Amino acid sequence: MEKLQTLPPAVQDEIDLFDLLDSIWEQRLVVIATIALAALAAAAYAFLATPMYQVQSVLRPAAIKDLDVINISDLYSLSPEAALRRVGATLESYDARLSFFRENQELFEKILEPGLTLEQSFERFNAKAFHILQSGTKNQNDQSLSPFIGIQLTYPQGLDGVAIVNGLVQHALQIQRQVIADDIAAMVNNRLNQLERRIAVAKAAYETWKDSEIARLREADELKRKRLEDELAALRQTLNTQRQNRIQQLDEAIKIAKALGITRPTTPSALGSSGLRAEQGSVILTEVHNRQLPLYFMGTEALEAERNVLLERTSDDFAEPRIAEIQRELQLLERNRQIELLLQREQEELFLSEIAAFREEEAQLRTLQLDLSAVNLVEIDQPAVTPLHPIKPRKTLVLALGLVLGVMLGLFAALLRAMYLQRKTVAVLRMRPETYVIAATAANQAQPR
Repeated sequence: MEKLQTLPPAVQDEIDLFDLLDSIWEQRLVVIATIALAALAAAAYAFLATPMYQVQSVLRPAAIKDLDVINISDLYSLSPEAALRRVGATLESYDARLSFFRENQELFEKILEPGLTLEQSFERFNAKAFHILQSGTKNQNDQSLSPFIGIQLTYPQGLDGVAIVNGLVQHALQIQRQVIADDIAAMVNNRLNQLERRIAVAKAAYETWKDSEIARLREADELKRKRLEDELAALRQTLNTQRQNRIQQLDEAIKIAKALGITRPTTPSALGSSGLRAEQGSVILTEVHNRQLPLYFMGTEALEAERNVLLERTSDDFAEPRIAEIQRELQLLERNRQIELLLQREQEELFLSEIAAFREEEAQLRTLQLDLSAVNLVEIDQPAVTPLHPIKPRKTLVLALGLVLGVMLGLFAALLRAMYLQRKTVAVLRMRPETYVIAATAANQAQPR
């Protein structure tokens, strides 16, 4: 009682640090209890929470030789970088992931939730679990010289994350192989249709050329025939005119020969000395003239004989050699062997070099058999492997944070309790003196020992 009466009767507003530390020390049991509770809660979370693991698979561009079977000249071309981007786009595709989930539901039994459909359960898992890795992104410390694409999976204990990631990569590769096979098949069909159209156009052009060539040859033959017939008619007319002129010349010569009494062929000298030769007997005379003798010197007998033959002549063709040549040419024009051969062609494609090239390409495309099952579209640089440790919860870190938080909460609770007791003591000091001793005694008994 004497000790309590020595307490200062007045209240001081200043806070003494040593008094604060003494107050906290007096509340050490509260601090220890709070630290113990926080550590217990942290340990419960660290050892009872579901461990989360993380795996990833990294893909890099394949070698050029691996894509050689796909790169078909003038038809389809795929670079290693383009193949990597296509596989990466497939890995990022929700539809590709969902199709893998439907085909492998036994791998995802852990994520199925009651009351939700398969698609809803997978959508929840897909939104948080999968992450695409790319070269140059902030998520990776990328120091590589070649591009890469990867897929990262964060999954709870109980799922086979390695099988999911590796299976999803193979599923994406298979999807792209099928897409490439479909693209090549479509391009082959389009190219075959294009070749068929080209062949049809070439055949139509050939038929047009053949008809034009036949028409040209026939027109040339007809023109030549007309010219030969005109030449033949002109020659015959000329020969007929010459024959009529000859007959008139013979008629005039016959009249002159009759007037001169020349019946047999004679010469001017012989005609003038006919009486002298009769007196001298047989004499042979030879004359040389530098000009042609008139016809009447042939005598009437020879002239009339020639005229009669000319009058009886029915054709003068033999008199002109050119007529025989014209008739031979006209006979050759009756049948044009080139036209006959053009009309008799059966395998007309053999005469078209373009169609031969088209047929060769068509045969190559029809015999094209692509097996893409063994084609490496990408190089799997890092397949998913079983992780050694979970990424969360980190037990050591959780326990350390629990202890730190417990200390902070314990100190805070001790300070609050000390302030409460101090406020209560101040209220007692302001009471009447007779009640001071009772209040101080109660306060001392309330403090933990």
